[in-house]
Amino acid sequence: MSPKRIGLCEDDADLRSVLERALRGEGFEVRATLTGHEAIEAFTAAPPDLLVLDVGLPDADGRDVCQALRGHGVTTPVIFLTARDALTDRLAGFHAGGDDYLAKPFALAELLVRVQALLRRGDAGEASIDDVPGEVRTHATGVRLDPAAHAARVGERTAQLTPTEFRLLAALVARPGEVLRRRELVAAAWPDGAIVHDNTLDAYAGRLRRKLAGLDGSQRIETVRGVGYVLR
Repeated sequence: MSPKRIGLCEDDADLRSVLERALRGEGFEVRATLTGHEAIEAFTAAPPDLLVLDVGLPDADGRDVCQALRGHGVTTPVIFLTARDALTDRLAGFHAGGDDYLAKPFALAELLVRVQALLRRGDAGEASIDDVPGEVRTHATGVRLDPAAHAARVGERTAQLTPTEFRLLAALVARPGEVLRRRELVAAAWPDGAIVHDNTLDAYAGRLRRKLAGLDGSQRIETVRGVGYVLR
């Protein structure tokens, strides 16, 4: 059996080196990146079996990177590393598509146990679910998300997005054809506890519709009255 492939995105050179050695010592293949942009390029093209992702990257928020990967169809389990351990930060990580959350400083032994636990979970569900860790879903849309630039691309065309627009679109792109309820979209795009009125969400959805139309792609955001929105 070939070794499991671990993706690592951490800009701190010392910590990255320690993590690489520890993971390789457990028999994993490790591919390390330093920035959100590098992570998107590397792990969209070749999704690992698990990704260890720092939240505080130099060019992007790691949670936006995770959302972008999900939007690109990558189902790899993600463990966030962060110095921010407030409840709102942890919730934001899970709403962004993360599977686990480890606050710095942490013990290497705990990280390795969490990695093994997530990999076992993925192996156990592999025969019974469509979204297998390490694979790209075939129904991913043609929208490419850039968390470093907060932009969306279709072909050669680019639309600049605000951080909230980016997170909202990423949530929709990650689950194309699926109706997302209003509360799910609010949780994905706004900080936990934010008061977001229906007309505010509607206004953002309208702005995203116009920006998607400007990209000249086939994707469109549809309103499901009384429920939420869906990207088709």
